[in-house]
Amino acid sequence: MEFKDHDLDARHSHAGVLYEELPLKDPVSGDAVEGLHTVRITLNNPKQLNSYTTEMVKDVILGMRRASNDRAAVAVVFTGAGDRAFCTGGNTAEYAEYYAGRPEEYRQYMRLFNDMVSSILMCDKPVVCRVNGMRIAGGQEIGMACDFTITQDLALFGQAGPKHGSAPDGGSTDFLPLFVGIETAMESCTLCEHWSAYKAHRLGLVTKVVAALELDGELVPNPLVVTDHWVDDMGKIVYGEPKKGPSRDEAKTLFKRGTVNLAPLDAETDAMVYGLAMTMPGCLAKTIESVRKHKLEHWDRNKESNRAWLALNMMTEGRAGFRAFHEGTKTCREADFLLLRRRLAEGAVWSESLVEEILAKAHAAPRGSSETP
Repeated sequence: MEFKDHDLDARHSHAGVLYEELPLKDPVSGDAVEGLHTVRITLNNPKQLNSYTTEMVKDVILGMRRASNDRAAVAVVFTGAGDRAFCTGGNTAEYAEYYAGRPEEYRQYMRLFNDMVSSILMCDKPVVCRVNGMRIAGGQEIGMACDFTITQDLALFGQAGPKHGSAPDGGSTDFLPLFVGIETAMESCTLCEHWSAYKAHRLGLVTKVVAALELDGELVPNPLVVTDHWVDDMGKIVYGEPKKGPSRDEAKTLFKRGTVNLAPLDAETDAMVYGLAMTMPGCLAKTIESVRKHKLEHWDRNKESNRAWLALNMMTEGRAGFRAFHEGTKTCREADFLLLRRRLAEGAVWSESLVEEILAKAHAAPRGSSETP
């Protein structure tokens, strides 16, 4: 068989990750600041909702290192292509077709994944996560490694691990309790229910939220969320007394009429970067490093043991869960959890036949897409 290359090579580049130098702009005048810029690193796999492949993980690591050494860079903006997703985690096609059942290969892959998270946490520049859409599973984990998060209000946040044969041990079990507290983190990590951008903001997971849906030339808050907020003249979210929102059918109609406008997201991101530029660079760097220590304390303590467990899990639940997601349909991308629990309670051992048995539910429906959720 042909093995995947898990080595880093600084000469390597891949279209799945874009590295750009963008002008640093004064948010008032709109003028570019001479001699300084922002680095934008973009996950460029929109057809699969910016899920990262092995090659993309390498390029994120190299991009963060390159930005660290860029003397004229003020900050890094980490984002995804398009308007549907920042990142939905690891590429499930690659997981199901190559890594499932190969724990030693996945262990090498997880070395790269861990290095990607560490490269964000150790970047010598502030890292702003520009959330242009869903931030789910591993996307949530690399997003939480960033120093700031600015999101459009149609985005969703959450985990996928136990639903798809994994544990969110690529950062969520380390970082999420620091943001939202133990019990709320427990609920998110285990039940895998998604949060709106507004809920994420209220819980302290994100820095700022801006509107993205444009209707008849005006920005409106996400109509699918029962709101206690509205949009001011600058496109920013303002909170107040709760208001009854439209019904779900009415909200869907509004979505069909409207268009996604990410200009306010870019404006807010640019303003954040400019605000960072208006500080003493050495003092800013030391402050960021000091605040990051709270994440690093948990991450460095657990990342290697988590890597080992996640690799071994590819022989059992990971193997079944990622195959179910990849081979299933939009209406059924999960293994038969109750059947699995019954078989294990009866004394069944993990085998190819057990995997096929619990995948039968996902296989029964018509073939679906291989994109991440």
